[in-house]
Amino acid sequence: MKRILGKARGKNWIAGVAALLIFALAPASARAQKKNKNNNSASAAAPPIIPLPIPEQIDTEIGQMLGAFQLGEVEKMHQYYAENASFVSGAYAPPVMGWQNYAAAYERDRGLFQGMQVVRRNTSIFHSGDVAWACYQWELSAQYEGKPYFARGQTTLVFVKTGDTWLIVHNHTSQICPNEASRPKPPASNPANAPAAKP
Repeated sequence: MKRILGKARGKNWIAGVAALLIFALAPASARAQKKNKNNNSASAAAPPIIPLPIPEQIDTEIGQMLGAFQLGEVEKMHQYYAENASFVSGAYAPPVMGWQNYAAAYERDRGLFQGMQVVRRNTSIFHSGDVAWACYQWELSAQYEGKPYFARGQTTLVFVKTGDTWLIVHNHTSQICPNEASRPKPPASNPANAPAAKP
């Protein structure tokens, strides 16, 4: 009987030690699995960032800047302009120098327009080193003092790379005068407009 009890105690002791080892090792292995899972999910959640080609970076910035322009978000627009940027318009007026001067003029005039929408077309982007320039055509539609308003024109932007971002340092925007397209053509009887005679 002592022999049977001794064997039973031995088996219980071995079972107890085994259980103790299982409980002791289980949290460590679970922690290791959790740590590996966290490492895998961290690497899966944050793949390496591959920078866009420069023309695509600039195209994206132009789109975001125009989005902020349409919504009247001056501070968001400011993210894309250098403090010393210059602004030239189609009006016969001196250039506006500096972001703060432009922002003040923009905020003053923005209140006259409602529901502004700008459509950009035919964008061409070039770069050389830390300088880039873009030109595009645009159409603007809005309500101006409660009446429908439409304008179209062209813009050229000059960018300088500052750190990892491209900032606009010059904005030349010209509206195409609507009178040019609707101006009547001179009569064909005018000798200056007559086709040249064939020899």
